[in-house]
Amino acid sequence: MAGGEPVGVNDNGELPLPWLREALAHAQRLTRSHALLLHAGVPTGQFELALALAQAWLCEQSDRAPCGRCASCRLARQRTHPDMRVVVPEALRVEFDWLTDDDPLLKAGTRPSREIKVEQVREAIEWSQRSAGSKRGRALVLYPAQALNMAAANALLKTLEEPPGDLRIVLAGGDPERLLPTIRSRVQRLALKSPDTATALAWLQAQGATAGAPTLAVAGGSPLAAQALLDAGFAERDLLSLPRAVARGDAQGLVGKPLPMVIDLLLRIAHDAMAQAAGSRPRFFDEAQMPPAAPLHALQAWHQELLRAARHDEHPWNASLLVEALVTNGARCWASEHKPARRGTGHSIHLAG
Repeated sequence: MAGGEPVGVNDNGELPLPWLREALAHAQRLTRSHALLLHAGVPTGQFELALALAQAWLCEQSDRAPCGRCASCRLARQRTHPDMRVVVPEALRVEFDWLTDDDPLLKAGTRPSREIKVEQVREAIEWSQRSAGSKRGRALVLYPAQALNMAAANALLKTLEEPPGDLRIVLAGGDPERLLPTIRSRVQRLALKSPDTATALAWLQAQGATAGAPTLAVAGGSPLAAQALLDAGFAERDLLSLPRAVARGDAQGLVGKPLPMVIDLLLRIAHDAMAQAAGSRPRFFDEAQMPPAAPLHALQAWHQELLRAARHDEHPWNASLLVEALVTNGARCWASEHKPARRGTGHSIHLAG
């Protein structure tokens, strides 16, 4: 959740994100499925919903689960319930401050992984094979599902197909197509929708956000993604001026910001510019905020370069130089509208495909 550690249902039975209530009720109705995949194309609260669902499965008040007040709900919310296991990459454990005093990740020079490793899955499987402490069974949460590396995903297959005892599993994440077909075939999917604009803006206002509908549009309609942009230091006026700044080759507003977020914003600019070049309307930015149309073939090449950079955003790049190079090469798309680029100009980035 933007701005803090993800949590489940509180003592008053309230979800941390109000728009998840309907999705939680839907997920609870899927009682015949022992493995669910909660997914959305943008941050919608997939992890928060997964935690709330696991809390509901273990709640002592089955008629109004999750109640948020029983001992089971409180233990689940604190991640100390013996029948609940949450598996996330090391990088998220660091982000959420889920570390013990002697955690190896606290050692100097340790780089936390953004993958869910096979060792984590094997430990969870071994845990799932023990006897549950209550009649409600056990709940296993894995997030984000697309972070499962190949070995971890393969290790999970048998448990997904034949869970031991009363184990129930919920995976949460983004695009299901990024998962192995063998994973997808063993889970029931539940697609989550972003909240409507009024609900999203009301939530942002309650968080103290100073931005409105334009920032929400840049964030793809996700209030969580919009809040993340604001938390990273993007003011709304700077976001709206970004497409024209990129067309000029000006990377100043992007340097020093989180690299994955910067690449994602550049991809959105490239998407809208390609839409314009093809005769369509932009999706993320208003037409008035976009620079003049650029050649589609040049934009497509830049878009592919950005996708390659996104696949390698964990590489120990000099982030500032990479951002400047990506913006400079993007600006050449618009420069090529007026004159052909000379050989040897611009920056070259060599990334494995």
